[in-house]
Amino acid sequence: MRLSCTLPAVALLVACAAVDPSRAQQADFSRKTITIYIGNTAGGTYDLMGRLVARHLGHFLPGNPTVVPENMPGAGSLRAANHVFNVAPKDGTALGIVTDTITIEQALHNPAVQFDARKLTWIGRVAASNAVHIMWHTSKVQSIEDAKRFEATVAGTGAGNAAETVPTLLNALLGTKLKIIKGYPAANEAMLAMERGEVEGAVPNWTTLKTTRASWLRDGKIKVILQDVNERGPELPDVPALGELGDTLEAKQLLGLYAGTSTIGRSFFASPGLPPAITKALRDAFAAMSKDPEFIADARQVNAELEIGSGEEVQRAVERSLDVPEGVVKRAREIFAR
Repeated sequence: MRLSCTLPAVALLVACAAVDPSRAQQADFSRKTITIYIGNTAGGTYDLMGRLVARHLGHFLPGNPTVVPENMPGAGSLRAANHVFNVAPKDGTALGIVTDTITIEQALHNPAVQFDARKLTWIGRVAASNAVHIMWHTSKVQSIEDAKRFEATVAGTGAGNAAETVPTLLNALLGTKLKIIKGYPAANEAMLAMERGEVEGAVPNWTTLKTTRASWLRDGKIKVILQDVNERGPELPDVPALGELGDTLEAKQLLGLYAGTSTIGRSFFASPGLPPAITKALRDAFAAMSKDPEFIADARQVNAELEIGSGEEVQRAVERSLDVPEGVVKRAREIFAR
């Protein structure tokens, strides 16, 4: 339709503009379904956080889409990252939450990595992380020092997961004798295996342990021997932190890589190459959701400890953690035989 040219000049310029570009590019998720791919099986904090966000995020997105969680375990949770990066639609309808060591596995050239974490669209973080190494009460190993004297079996949950990477580093750098029994999908299955006597140790998240296995702590069924953080947390002041271990600079640098993943923690990302309007809509919705009283109450109800971080903050943490000195990369690749 041709516009009348009898309008005043200024009005004509406004009216004849095709459409305001900012409006034309606004995101609209009406009648769409967003899938959150969770890189772990049910029962752990990744699954807990993935389902928590799935229950609330859609209320804050334009068009109020349906958001559904889908477990996609494999390769230490990296299978889900590969899927979102390479296969899923590039329209904001595919999100992911995977291991917090995602960038380290990329930096160390894990063959399971088929993505570039820098190019993923980081949406936000719901919680920091603190993986803990636990041993069953019947094991001879009840401390890191014990692990240097006695062999103990621990459940491995994939090459990109702290349950395998950290024990491997401890063996190589500290002389521990941790024998990794591979093949367990995630921490929940690892803890069940420990309870059944298949292995002596497992590596869950501290939040998962204290909420789903509180009786183990109360009854002395397990001993926490290490926490994968830079400094000891207030709830575990007597448990060594990964960041304080190592007798050489090389050992401290390598262990420090894995101690510093808590900043990424339980973060959500979308496919690479999203239109700016879609990225903004997802990040704005995540930020609004994280302040919503109903979301916060739901998190308390499921014992989810929140430590919110913006998508921009996570993006910066991802880029920093990929900046690993070449010497450290070389030594780590030697240890992991990559």
